[in-house]
Amino acid sequence: MRAFLLLFLIFPVLELYVFFKVSTAIGFFPALLLIIAGSALGVLVVRVAGLATALRARESLQRGELPAEDMFHGLMLALGGGLLLLPGFISDVIGLVCLLPFTRRLLGRKMRERAEAQAMRQRAFGDDPFMARPGQSSRGHQPTVIEGEVVGREDPAQPNLRNPRDL
Repeated sequence: MRAFLLLFLIFPVLELYVFFKVSTAIGFFPALLLIIAGSALGVLVVRVAGLATALRARESLQRGELPAEDMFHGLMLALGGGLLLLPGFISDVIGLVCLLPFTRRLLGRKMRERAEAQAMRQRAFGDDPFMARPGQSSRGHQPTVIEGEVVGREDPAQPNLRNPRDL
């Protein structure tokens, strides 16, 4: 948590420093135009990628597949577009890296491997409540089962003799 807070405080300072260095190298107005162009590109990417991801996910669902891969790519595109929206050169570079197909595939593969390893660790230690045997909860004791019977009126004109309010 402290690392996130530190990054949250230092990141704007770094962005200002990089903007100052770039504006001294190429001029203030060209640097400002680059930041505005990056933000416009971010808006375009977020709009187009969001619609494309939604369409791909719907097609996957119609085929009966889970759209996990499409959703991850859409998330990476949205993250990249959001970073492009932020004013600054560091966030623009990180956003462009998120938009590249090669890095999306690489990050997707790494996250899938990490999730599979986590699932294997949970199964090995028996922490997964979804892997419990049928009729048995995850803690090893039998669940409480309450049996009942549904009684209803077949003819609404006849009073229900079991309910005294209907008499």
